[in-house]
Amino acid sequence: MVAFRRAVALNAVAVARLQSRTLISRSRSLAIATQHRAYTSPSARRQYAFHSQLESSSTPNPSAFQYQRAPVVENPQTLIEKIAQKHAEGLASGKKIKAGSYIALRPQHIMSHDNTWPIAKKWLDLQASKIHDNRQLVFTLDHDVSNMSESNLRKYSLIREFAEKHGITNYPAGRGIGHQIMIEEGYAWPETVSVASDSHSNMYGGVGCLGTAVVRTDAAAIWATGQTWWQVPPVAKVTFTGILPPGVTGKDVIIALCGLFRDDQVLNHAIEFAGGESLTIDERLTISNMTTEWGALAGVFPVDDMLISWYRGKATTNAMFNGSSKDRINHKRIDELEQNRMSADPGATYAKELYLNLSTLSPIVSGPNSVKVATPLNKLEAENIPVNKAYLVSCTNSRASDIAAAARVFREAAKEGKAAKVAPGVEFYISAASIPEQKIAEEAGDWQVLVEAGAIPMISGCGQCIGLGKGLLEPGEVGISASNRNFKGRMGSTSAKAYLSSPEIVAASALQGKIAGPGWYQKPEGVEKVIIGEGSGDFVADKALSIEDALDKIINEADALIAAAEKSEGAAEEASPAAAEEESLTEILPGFPEKVEGEIVFCDSDNINTDGIYPGKYTYEDNISPEKMAEVCMENYDTEFGKIAQPGDILVTGFNFGCGSSREQAATAILAKKIPLVVSGSFGNIFSRNSINNALMGVEVPRLVERLRETYKNDTEKPLTRRTGWKFVWDVRRSKVVVTEKDGKQWEQKVGELPANVQEIIAKGGLEKWVKSKIEA
Repeated sequence: MVAFRRAVALNAVAVARLQSRTLISRSRSLAIATQHRAYTSPSARRQYAFHSQLESSSTPNPSAFQYQRAPVVENPQTLIEKIAQKHAEGLASGKKIKAGSYIALRPQHIMSHDNTWPIAKKWLDLQASKIHDNRQLVFTLDHDVSNMSESNLRKYSLIREFAEKHGITNYPAGRGIGHQIMIEEGYAWPETVSVASDSHSNMYGGVGCLGTAVVRTDAAAIWATGQTWWQVPPVAKVTFTGILPPGVTGKDVIIALCGLFRDDQVLNHAIEFAGGESLTIDERLTISNMTTEWGALAGVFPVDDMLISWYRGKATTNAMFNGSSKDRINHKRIDELEQNRMSADPGATYAKELYLNLSTLSPIVSGPNSVKVATPLNKLEAENIPVNKAYLVSCTNSRASDIAAAARVFREAAKEGKAAKVAPGVEFYISAASIPEQKIAEEAGDWQVLVEAGAIPMISGCGQCIGLGKGLLEPGEVGISASNRNFKGRMGSTSAKAYLSSPEIVAASALQGKIAGPGWYQKPEGVEKVIIGEGSGDFVADKALSIEDALDKIINEADALIAAAEKSEGAAEEASPAAAEEESLTEILPGFPEKVEGEIVFCDSDNINTDGIYPGKYTYEDNISPEKMAEVCMENYDTEFGKIAQPGDILVTGFNFGCGSSREQAATAILAKKIPLVVSGSFGNIFSRNSINNALMGVEVPRLVERLRETYKNDTEKPLTRRTGWKFVWDVRRSKVVVTEKDGKQWEQKVGELPANVQEIIAKGGLEKWVKSKIEA
């Protein structure tokens, strides 16, 4: 009888589900057609828009909008899961990886820059007999390129000698920024994996390559073994609808995403972009580059006709002029790419879906001192904010197209044949992303326009973006930059204010001496606000899909309830009371502590970044002592931290602790301070990776952060760092924490079990020593 009831119930729900799919089919047709009409614009047509996105008097073919249900794929994968699968080692036959899977990842290429020599020393310490595959490695010296000190030149010389000895491709200082080299030389190739010991390797996603960051210890392991461990992150899908109005750029897109979706929606996710066919490749590179600041581990655009055409142009140039990248960018390889394009399977699972209507964007500025603060340009223009320094630099926005946009600002400002000049009192620094990009700008005359206007040319490299070289922000100054980070103290003094914007806004600000735009943007008729939200932006279809999801849930719940009833009917009643469930205990490996305890020192801020933890100006001082590292730990966050925090304390912070760059000193400086454990509401993924690799323990306890904030919410002083008098105990064996508040009140909280593989790495003293032990075994 129960089986019969079950069949009837499930059949009824299944019929309702089928009806909902019919609704979806019809509504999607309507939604697509409506969307096609909604984004026609009275504005001038964007020159690189596709014909299908431009106004046309022809009547659309109705069949083009018919929804056809795609064939069902067993265990469907996202695009990112598919790319990762291609580079996963040792998978069982037929196994498909999904978000959450731990894999041995063999990247096609790994890039390192000025941190190459520290990685080399780690590799030497592993006592590996040789580089596993020298074709994987690419060296690009780009960070401290203006430093002509004997020690820095010696380091560069050691890197060059190491590369020559092992047959590794090495690009010397001044050739360009590593990420740009990876793109223009064809190392970061669509639908492959390339990593870098730098957090902005996300940029490779602009050409459809899964680019993600690794840290120095990971890099040494890849040098030795060809692979490293990677957990496939949850995947978020971000859909672009509409097209950008004239005067709005890819930089405005990513600034808007960081500022409007600022509640960690994509923190520690990998992003798949959709609907961006009208975006140029340079715009995609900019957007993918700054997905790092948005909190993501990758940001991948699909391979489309725009990308294929872009590569065709490069391949033709290579064929004509015997270009340096001809072995990697050529028509044969592009043919293979075009014939075997990858895409997400129908029914692939996304952790979340977001959308942004490009048609509703206007020029926007990030800051001051935070990528999560985004303000429309017109509001800041009205405030007449004076600018001391302007920067057209970095891998984010200093390609030839960016330099051309900046030069256009000055050309259009010329009057009566007299060239426009940089405003008095403003220093305007320019540095191309690479020498090839600078040569293109020179051939077009754009570079000369900026130099003749008073811009200060710099060697191609990271420079001011990383806080190195001349022209940094002094106390009290205001700077505006086309780069990717405006964290407090990153580009100079911690008391300076840093804004981020597009190249044309940077140029216009340098020209006018205040934050300003060139006046190219004209608000489209009917646009009142930026349209963003959850889902695909196809409102009718999203609503219909939510109905289907609800029915899926009903089916699953009905199935579970009926199955439980069947089990109940067929089971004999138990006469004895249920036995008490035994406490689950975690096995503790030799060398790992069963408990970690100490007094809580509380840093009450979210998004404390790696620049705040360990200032960038020390990052490439390879011989800095542990004592000095302890002294400068958290210096850019709070200069009083060093006096307040003591050895043995437990550091408790807000949410998204350790976001930002891949520098491992963010972890090792805390260890140098003799702090054994960091507790946070949540961690940036790259900091978590650095912590494990360097044997710094970490645990997420959001309740503790919220309780501390509740306790001190009425404190008028609100210090950045405070001693609390609270005691914290992490009972690793029982997977719980015990907190004793200052008044003696005590409470417990269950936390995640610490896996044996993580214990083993930390117990060995970090990944480097763990790999060495495996090699010696």
